[in-house]
Amino acid sequence: RRQQRQQHQQQQHAASMEERRRRYEEEMEEEELKYGAKHVIKLFIPVSLCMLVVVATMNTISFYRSTNVYMIYTPFTDQNVDNTTKILQSFANAFILLGFIVVMTTVLILLYKFRCYKIIHGWLMISSLMMLFLFTFTYLAEVLRAYNVPIDVYSVALFMWNFGVVGMICIHWRGPLLLQQGYLIMISALMALVFIKFLPDWTTWVVLGVISVWDLVAVLAPKGPLRILVETAQERNESIFPALIYSSAVAYMTTATTDDGAGNGGSGNGSGNGSGNGSGNGREANVLFDVRDRHQQQQRRAVAVVSPEQQQQQQRPGEESEVIVVQPQQSRRRSSENVPPQLNEPSVNPNPNDTARNGPPLSNDTTEEEEDEERGVKLGLGDFIFYSVLVGKASSY
Repeated sequence: RRQQRQQHQQQQHAASMEERRRRYEEEMEEEELKYGAKHVIKLFIPVSLCMLVVVATMNTISFYRSTNVYMIYTPFTDQNVDNTTKILQSFANAFILLGFIVVMTTVLILLYKFRCYKIIHGWLMISSLMMLFLFTFTYLAEVLRAYNVPIDVYSVALFMWNFGVVGMICIHWRGPLLLQQGYLIMISALMALVFIKFLPDWTTWVVLGVISVWDLVAVLAPKGPLRILVETAQERNESIFPALIYSSAVAYMTTATTDDGAGNGGSGNGSGNGSGNGSGNGREANVLFDVRDRHQQQQRRAVAVVSPEQQQQQQRPGEESEVIVVQPQQSRRRSSENVPPQLNEPSVNPNPNDTARNGPPLSNDTTEEEEDEERGVKLGLGDFIFYSVLVGKASSY
C-alpha cells in the first residue's frame, strides 16, 4: 500500500508538473503575441513620423526637389540621353554606391570584431556632428526661406548650438528616451532628404531595389556582415551603438549604490551579488540595462521545478506535497548569465532590518512598467532612411 501510495503521489506530481508547464507555455505564447503587437505599433509611429517629415518637406520646400549637383558615388548623371542609356547608367550608379556601402560596412564589422570601439565612436560622432549641425543648418535655412521668416544670425547660432550639443549628448551618451528617439528620427529624415536631392531621378529607384537585395543578403546570409555584427554583440552581451539603431527602450550604463551596515563587513548580500568591505562603507556596481532578445528572456524566465524525490526528502510527515515553481521577478530585469555577479542589481534582502538599506519594494505596477520598457524593439536607421526615400521620392511626382 505504501508503494502504491508513493506511485500515486509521483503520478500526481508528474501530472501537476505537466499542467504547470502547459500553463507556462500558454502564458508565454500570449505574452509573445501581446508584446509582439505592441512592438510593431512602436515601430509604426516613428517610421510614420520620419516619412511624414520627408513628405511634408518635399511638398513645401522646392530646394529638395531639384538639383544640378550630384553625389560623388554617382558619376553618371547625364539626364539628356535616351531611356535605355538612363537605365544602364542608373544600374552603374547603384552598383558603385552599393560597393561603397559594402566596403564601409565591412570596415565597421572588422573594427567591431577587433574591439576598436574608440575609432567607431569617433567615426559615428563625426557623422552625427555633420547631420546635427551642417544638414540641420541647411534644412533650417531652407525652411525659413520657404516660409519667408526673418531671423537674426545670433538666434540661429544659439539654436544650432543647443540643438546640436543636446543631440550629441542624447545619442552618444545618455538622455531622455523620447528625446533620443526624436533626434534619431530627425537625422534619418535629414539623411533621406539628402539622398533624394543629390541622387539622379532614375538612379534613386534602382538604388532602392539594389539596397533591398543587399539588406536581405547582409541580414539572412550565414556570413552576412549585419548578421555577424548582431551575433557578435549578443555573444559579448553588448548593445549595438545607438547612433545606428533606433530603440524603443533604454540601454544606458548606470551606477547603482547600496549601503552595507557595519555588521555586514566582508560578507555578501542575500544572493551573493557582491561583498561588503571591512568598514561597511557603500558599495557601487555598474548595472547594464540592456534590451535582450526574446530567446534570452525566455531562458531567464525559465521555470525551476523541484523533483518528487527531492521533495519527498524535504517533506515533513503529515504535510501535503506540492510542486514548487520558482519564477523570480528581478531576474527579468537583470543581464544575462554571462555578466559577472557583481554587475547585477542588488537583490532585496529578506531580512526586515535591511529594508532601509535596500529601499522599499517596488510596486507591481512600477515593476510591470519597467519590464514593459525594457522589452524594447530595435530597428536600424537605414530602414527609416529607406522608407522615407521611397515615399518622399514618390510624393515629389
